Amino acid sequence: MRKCMNKVFRLFLFCNLITLSICYAQQEQSKYVFNNPIGDGADPWIVKHDGYYYTCQSGRRNNESYITVTKSASPTVIGKRKRIWTAPKKGWNSDCVWAPELHRIGNKWYIYYAAGISGPPYIHQRSGVLESVGDDPLGAYIEKSILKTGDDPKDPLKTIWSIDLTPALINNKWYAIWSGWEKNASTDKTSQHLYIAKMSNPWTISGPRVKISSPDQAWETGGELDLNEGPQVLQKNRNTFIVYSTRESWLATYRLGMLRLKDSKASPLDPNNWTKKGPVFIGNKEVLGVGHASFTTSPDDKEDWIFYHSKKEEKPGWSRDMRMQKFEWDVNGDPVFGMPIPTRVTLKRPSGDLGKQNRP
Repeated sequence: MRKCMNKVFRLFLFCNLITLSICYAQQEQSKYVFNNPIGDGADPWIVKHDGYYYTCQSGRRNNESYITVTKSASPTVIGKRKRIWTAPKKGWNSDCVWAPELHRIGNKWYIYYAAGISGPPYIHQRSGVLESVGDDPLGAYIEKSILKTGDDPKDPLKTIWSIDLTPALINNKWYAIWSGWEKNASTDKTSQHLYIAKMSNPWTISGPRVKISSPDQAWETGGELDLNEGPQVLQKNRNTFIVYSTRESWLATYRLGMLRLKDSKASPLDPNNWTKKGPVFIGNKEVLGVGHASFTTSPDDKEDWIFYHSKKEEKPGWSRDMRMQKFEWDVNGDPVFGMPIPTRVTLKRPSGDLGKQNRP
């Protein structure tokens, strides 16, 4: 009887050791893989600085619009959201805060965002910038300026509708790039174009705007509203690209197009110096309405990654989540984003990333 009990006990220990070994192996393996989506939300922005990844998003709760920043040691682990700015109760930027971006310029951090008085209809959107008080991206910010994205003497703000503004350093000069209307309108069913202008400092547009892209290709048109929006600058080996979103953000046909500066020394203010290509990233049956991307590198800087959002469902709407995947480059130096990878597919984490938890 005792021998029988000993055998049962040894078998029990052996089974438990096997189970523990499998669990440990699974835990170890999970450090090196992940599945999309990595978070809830839209218009994802990510920036890498001093070994950490910062994301920036807008939100709304209790009738307050606000902006949050997160910090994480891993690009695929979204950190704890910290509210760093709340929109004022009154003023041009009191509502409809959209698509904030966090940039380090000099020894300060700047957040570029779109906002308006009210909506819908979203006819009041303008672009503004916040400046950090110190050098901490999670610290305090002040309202620096509204950005002058075109003259309109009939408008009390003296500027033209604009969203998704991003700063870009091209040929050692700073430029602002954004999505805007040709002129202010009484309806938000208005076509959007991409514009560029010189900047004299992070909060001042100092030159006239130049239109560099309109929704004029077959893959940019045919829906409810023709638009170009969400421009993001991607640079590699002295090549400069503007990757932007086109078609409608609330539909499953949302996608990415791309502009390429023909020559590294060419002026970005000349529309003829840009060539258009697309679509360069488009959804499928499992990942719908991909768009508004930003870009980063792996922790060891050996890989390039795209951070984008997709729709959660087929029906029109803005319920979206955030995804990441690696991309490559072709022989001509163009980025190759491939196809959006479904949730069911397990992905390797970025090179050098062990899925470390976020830091406060």
